[in-house]
Amino acid sequence: MRKKVLFTGGGTGGHVYPALAVIEKLKEQDFKIFWLGSSTGMEKRIIDQTGISFYSIPSGKLRRYFSFQNFTDIFKIIAGFFASLILLMKLRPDLVFSKGGFVTVPPVAAASILRIPVFTHDSDIVPGLATRINSVAADKVLLSSEVSKKYFSRRIGAKVFVTGNPVRSDFFKGDAERGKSLFNINRNKPVLLVMGGSSGAEQINKLLLDNLDKLTEKYYVIHQTGEKNFREITKENYYGAAYFHKDVAHLLAASDLVVSRAGASALWEFAAAALPSLLIPLESGSRGEQVKNAELFRDFGCSKILRKEISSETFMDSIENIMDNKDTLNNMKQAAQKISSNDSAAIISKMIIEVLNESCNY
Repeated sequence: MRKKVLFTGGGTGGHVYPALAVIEKLKEQDFKIFWLGSSTGMEKRIIDQTGISFYSIPSGKLRRYFSFQNFTDIFKIIAGFFASLILLMKLRPDLVFSKGGFVTVPPVAAASILRIPVFTHDSDIVPGLATRINSVAADKVLLSSEVSKKYFSRRIGAKVFVTGNPVRSDFFKGDAERGKSLFNINRNKPVLLVMGGSSGAEQINKLLLDNLDKLTEKYYVIHQTGEKNFREITKENYYGAAYFHKDVAHLLAASDLVVSRAGASALWEFAAAALPSLLIPLESGSRGEQVKNAELFRDFGCSKILRKEISSETFMDSIENIMDNKDTLNNMKQAAQKISSNDSAAIISKMIIEVLNESCNY
């Protein structure tokens, strides 16, 4: 009989794409996969494109600041729990895999009551509140870095495993020449990729546009603006898009440097593509996770960081200091290759298979 795994997570692409890397591995073993999330979150749009069966539940969240929604969302969370309980009894998965976002809390609680094994994985250096809540019920807590262990109690620590962050196999196989053809890249110029995450980043967009004339004189600039901030710009040595839905692996392979926020999943994808990065972490995160992520990758040697108040001049100088120095670029590239050698998706899928095989022996 085919084994069944229910994945849950959502809110951002960073809670979905690493899980898809694990799903790739499980499908090689003919597992049946389901996804449980919110119908209003980004996860539905992404999962609908994969052919995986998607189920939705009511979803609320607990904010770290006073909000009347904290009271009303309690009822959504309770409704989500009972909806999860009914769905899990119907689907009867052999394991539940939680990837983060508050939508995961009700199904993990329901799985615990039904005695279904639970794995939870967090990509960020500072684990999110949902992961820390889920860790109580989880059989295994999977983390991307040793640094993250300190955020869990000794009791939870016995079931914590450092696996790295899973990255889809495509990112290890990007084709630079194909990327240059797809995006009409001028082969006579180094390639600067600027990405603000799936929703874009106004700060990064403004810094780029302030320097666009200077940048396009020296480099070919590829710019992901975010859907809210997209506007058509016709300029030599510039390619802009609201969001790159496909061929991202080839785009990364064709680039020499990426300027980006510091979401954990994106950083591991850059590393898989051996792509150096200049990071402008989001400072206002609820737990400072992007700053911690950026600092870790800086310590790895594959990233540089810009923080706080950044002027247009500082932005331009920082890009030039990396792009115009071949030794710096090569050293950062080699550092990225070192940390991406660990196939986290294979490690996690193997752990899932081992747990399910053990349960079959009882």
